[in-house]
Amino acid sequence: MSPAPRPWAEAPRPLDRLGRFAYTPPFLFSLGGANPAPLGAQMNLIETLAKEEVARVTAGKTIPSFDPGDTLRVNVKIKEGDRERVQAYEGVCIARSGSDLNANFTVRKISFGEGVERVFPLYSPTVESVEVVRRGKVRRAKLYYLRDRRGKSARIAERSGGAREEDYVGAEIETGES
Repeated sequence: MSPAPRPWAEAPRPLDRLGRFAYTPPFLFSLGGANPAPLGAQMNLIETLAKEEVARVTAGKTIPSFDPGDTLRVNVKIKEGDRERVQAYEGVCIARSGSDLNANFTVRKISFGEGVERVFPLYSPTVESVEVVRRGKVRRAKLYYLRDRRGKSARIAERSGGAREEDYVGAEIETGES
C-alpha cells in the first residue's frame, strides 16, 4: 500500500541565510505554495510604519536640526484640568539618542540655583515646537560633564553660522525665490 500523497513534500524548501534548509510548516505550502515573508520584508514594514507615524506627528510643524551644546526653547503642551496651555522650557541640549520614531533629547537648565534635566521625545504630540536660541560649539556627543560644572566653567562657546533651510525636518520651508 502506497502512502497518501503529500503536496507540500514536492514543493521546494526555502533556504535560510546560511544556505541550509529551514523548517517550513506544511500548512504554509498547502496555502497555494506561498513562502513565508523574509525577515527583511518584515523589518521594512516596521520602518514604513515608523516613517508614517513620524509624518503624522510632524504634520504642520517644523523641527530644526540641532546638536548637543545648542540652547533650545522647547514649547511643551501642559494639560491642567480641562484647560491646555503651552509652557516654554529653555536650556542646553546635553544629549540626543535614538532614531526615527524613538528619537529623544535631554535639555538641562538651572532653575533657582538647582540643575534640572528633562528628556523630551522628538516626535511627540506634547512637544509643540522646538526653537534653536543659539548654537554651541562642543566636541562631545554627550555633555554630562556639565552636571559637575558651575558658573563660568559651564559656559559653551557659540558656533558661528546660522540655521540653513535643509536643517529643518518635517514641513517644507518656503524660500523667497520664485
